[in-house]
Amino acid sequence: MTDASLDLVVARKRTVADGVCELSLRRPDGGALPAWSPGAHLDLHLAPGLARSYSLCGDPAVRAEWRVAVLREAAGTGGSSYVHDRLTTGDKITASAPRNHFPFEPPSTPPARCLFLAGGIGITPLLPMIARAQAAGTDWRLLYGGRTRASMAYADRLAAHGERVTLRPEDEYGLLDLAGFLEATDAATHVYACGPEALLAAIEVQCRAAGLPEDALHVERFRPAPAEGSSFEVELADSGLTVRVPPGRSILEAVEDTGVQVLSSCRAGTCGTCETEVLSGTPDHRDHLLTEAERSAGDTMLICVSRCHGPRLRLAL
Repeated sequence: MTDASLDLVVARKRTVADGVCELSLRRPDGGALPAWSPGAHLDLHLAPGLARSYSLCGDPAVRAEWRVAVLREAAGTGGSSYVHDRLTTGDKITASAPRNHFPFEPPSTPPARCLFLAGGIGITPLLPMIARAQAAGTDWRLLYGGRTRASMAYADRLAAHGERVTLRPEDEYGLLDLAGFLEATDAATHVYACGPEALLAAIEVQCRAAGLPEDALHVERFRPAPAEGSSFEVELADSGLTVRVPPGRSILEAVEDTGVQVLSSCRAGTCGTCETEVLSGTPDHRDHLLTEAERSAGDTMLICVSRCHGPRLRLAL
């Protein structure tokens, strides 16, 4: 465990929708947890070699507990099934300190407003944002879609906001009407969105069509972009190995195949856990974390999603 990690206990585990469970995490001694802000996430170290990132969805003012909600994913990589099938109340678990790459600050100047867009479990980071917007007196609206009404976590709680919230289960309404929801956007509107990649891509297209400034759209991705592109070689300077990364495979996966252990978590280019020093070669950055200055410097990369411009990279692994 690193200095930034905490030993916690699962104080409560409950079902909040079909296929979604919520964990309430506390210190064993009941002490206060580190502060966090809306949009933050943490890494849960579920078992040796099994760490996953989850958005905090509780109240930042409640320092005694952290809450996360976990969707069971049949095609996942083991994290969600571990939480659903093995983790129980009273279990001990290690967590990272919260980090925030999806920060929220409610607009302070009327007629500014916030539009929130959620797809499925993407509602989790938006819940604390909505609470803060409401407390700040911000004009806000939420469009929330899911497969079925029963699968939409926290839908009952959100419904208490009345007409500010539009719930659209796909089996009842079909695909979300993004154009209709975003048609009234202007330079004073900020959009916060989280959900499946297809939804986020459609939101980006619609926001551009609506003329929304680029810095007014804020998105949180749970999945990486497809690992498309040509194959290339990666030299692992510390290990003395060279691996070939084919199309459809990430650098992280190729490195793991050699037996070299790399600390990782989200595998979506959002958490920064797998950030690796680049000794030579030009990274093809595909993450959602590094700044433009960091990308231009080219001396670090997130190997869970990023690739290579050229035939070869040399990494400090």
